[in-house]
Amino acid sequence: MTLVLALVMVTLVLPWGAVPATRRLAELLPPREACTALTGAALLLAGGTVTALIGLFHVPFLASLEQIPLSQAAAEWPATVPVAAVAGAVLAFQAVLLVRRWYERRSLLARAWASTGDAVSDGDLLVVPDSEPQAFALPGWRKRGGRVVVTTGMLRTLGPTEREVLFGHERAHLTGRHHLWAVTACLAAAVHPALRPLRPALDFHLERWADESAASSVGDRRLAATAIARAALAAASAEKAGGGRGPLLSVSTGPVPQRVEALLQPVPVRPQARRTQAAVAGLVTAVTVSALPGLVLAYGLHEYVEFAARGLLGDRAVE
Repeated sequence: MTLVLALVMVTLVLPWGAVPATRRLAELLPPREACTALTGAALLLAGGTVTALIGLFHVPFLASLEQIPLSQAAAEWPATVPVAAVAGAVLAFQAVLLVRRWYERRSLLARAWASTGDAVSDGDLLVVPDSEPQAFALPGWRKRGGRVVVTTGMLRTLGPTEREVLFGHERAHLTGRHHLWAVTACLAAAVHPALRPLRPALDFHLERWADESAASSVGDRRLAATAIARAALAAASAEKAGGGRGPLLSVSTGPVPQRVEALLQPVPVRPQARRTQAAVAGLVTAVTVSALPGLVLAYGLHEYVEFAARGLLGDRAVE
């Protein structure tokens, strides 16, 4: 059982170290690859945590499968019932958080769609008559396809070419289905508190991904930087004044100065340095090591319980 407990500790503790490493690696990668690294790490680490807790919760059940009375199992391993109870309580708490966050997301999406009731449709654009400068990507809802929502106030803030940058930015969110990436990180953060810092990091790199797509569509990085800065500052001012309708993927999301500075630099490329390759390999190893124990924990617990059954009941009882 010592080995099993060690696996559990690795699964539950290592995310505290894997998350900072993932965020550091994401800073070295182009936006799309950074989003992949952040989302993949969130899924693996959250999956390993849940699997470890399920394994601990099932210890009494595994003992019953091996025909070991619960009293005997508790005598062999006194922590059986308390550990299973704690694991079950944590799983229940995680389930409540997951359902709550999913409901919040759906409610936010419903409210965002409801706010466009007076909008004028222009292809994939929904132009809302509102003096507050706002623009955001609105994912599909109830058989309605995704739309780019922009207010008349935002259209007046930007020039014609700057509008094309804005539309390209928000369309990149829709075509890349960035809302699903963001929801994944949000739900993973409900599983393990160490995963919470991945959410703002992913939000930033999703915005950077959309920024780069917009710059590529207009072919002018400086123009893209100017348009993003003007739109983001205008939207941020509206939000401070109590406005703002958009869900997560708004043009003002993330630290705008860093985004603008990145657009004024050359197009980001995947680094080829050996140091970066070593960092990628190290991160993949760390995340895998932290997730793998949870994935094999159930099998290890079963083997342990079967071994205990042989000692308590004899070989015939477990054949």
